[in-house]
Amino acid sequence: MSDAVIAGVRADRLAGLHLRESNRFAQTRPKAKAALVAGADAFLDGVPLHWMRDWSMPHLPLIAKAKGARITDIDGYQIDDFCLGDTGSMFGHAPPAVAKAIRAQAGRGLTYMLPSPATLEAGALLNARFGAMRWQIATTATDANRFAIRVARAVTGRPKILVFNGCYHGTVDDVMVELAGGQTCNRQGLLGQVADLTLGAVCVEFNDLAAVEAALAKGDVAAVLTEPVMTNSCMVLPDAGFHAGLRALTRASGALLMIDETHTISSGLGGYTRVHGLEPDIFVVGKCVAGGMPTAVWGLTEDLAARYSLANAARAAGHSGMGTTLSANPMQCACLVATLDKVMTQANYSHMEALAERLATGLSRVIGAHAAPWHVVRVGARVEFICAPGPLHNGTEAAAAHQPQLESALHLALLNRGSLIAPFHNMMLISPATKKRQVDRLIQAFDEILTELFRA
Repeated sequence: MSDAVIAGVRADRLAGLHLRESNRFAQTRPKAKAALVAGADAFLDGVPLHWMRDWSMPHLPLIAKAKGARITDIDGYQIDDFCLGDTGSMFGHAPPAVAKAIRAQAGRGLTYMLPSPATLEAGALLNARFGAMRWQIATTATDANRFAIRVARAVTGRPKILVFNGCYHGTVDDVMVELAGGQTCNRQGLLGQVADLTLGAVCVEFNDLAAVEAALAKGDVAAVLTEPVMTNSCMVLPDAGFHAGLRALTRASGALLMIDETHTISSGLGGYTRVHGLEPDIFVVGKCVAGGMPTAVWGLTEDLAARYSLANAARAAGHSGMGTTLSANPMQCACLVATLDKVMTQANYSHMEALAERLATGLSRVIGAHAAPWHVVRVGARVEFICAPGPLHNGTEAAAAHQPQLESALHLALLNRGSLIAPFHNMMLISPATKKRQVDRLIQAFDEILTELFRA
């Protein structure tokens, strides 16, 4: 018998659970396995996007359809979906208003590099939901962040972007840095990276205002780019006063404050920024903002928009390095209008937050009942169990709390019991379509798994 323990769980018991759950999954998805074997040769590594291989299962399921908060695979299993496309479908799969907008727009054309009447309507709705700004529409939050970074550098004349250790802002090259021995360096896992990213970025720990102040004092930081809450890792909440301090420091130094709400849009109507009264110079949100249609938006305050106009007028003729041909297409704008007007409502957020609180309370109760050294974090409709004591304060602590071996087994065991959660961390989302019984099934499955892992 092994004496090794992982986050309070005996390693041999964890290995046994993972083996049983792997066998169970493989035996119950024969159609998916056969289809993948037959069709995988067409794709690099057998999948259309490389990280699909990182799901914790013997092979991928193949999804036949998704509706509301449920997905159905080709082997006939109906699954309660708490991953929801890692926020892309946070408002549920195929919201009726969005599906209706897609059908209507499809007959009028998909893309034509010119605005439609819905574009103007989307602008008004963006101001109503997130606050008055001057908006641009992109296809992904990665693109939106990349373009906004260019604006920040252009208007300030400064080269660097300050980010927090362990952050995630899509695949923006400029901010793929981390701390090592207290120094900013390129992230070690980058593929094919040749440039020294530290020439354009500086990295400090989240919640460390003293480190922010020291970095800003050098006068070379164009903008601080941050999520209001660190996500896409073990979730880290801001300390009391952190955001107020961040705003004060950026204003004092002449740096811009750029808030990326792509995940924290779960916080409530208008995102964490509006719920908590933050005052960014640049606001970014993507993924679910158009109901799952690939869309992101980025906005500038009136003052910053005027500064951008001056910088843009003064540049040499030629490509600005911003914009993609398919962005701001009429299909995106139709879906934006439908989502902002009919789906992203206070009534839906109230439902989402109530069930998220039910989920967080239930998971915490199970963790306590089994005396697991874990904790639960909630930000609006976003819930996460973390297999370590909490709360966490920065990216270094979040990385140390991550337990891939344990989390893989937990995710697979939950899926075998009918609940899907996000693959790369322990995130769960509640949508307007999620039912109380789905939440209760997830809590029950979680309890069943922990009962096996922590039995005497």
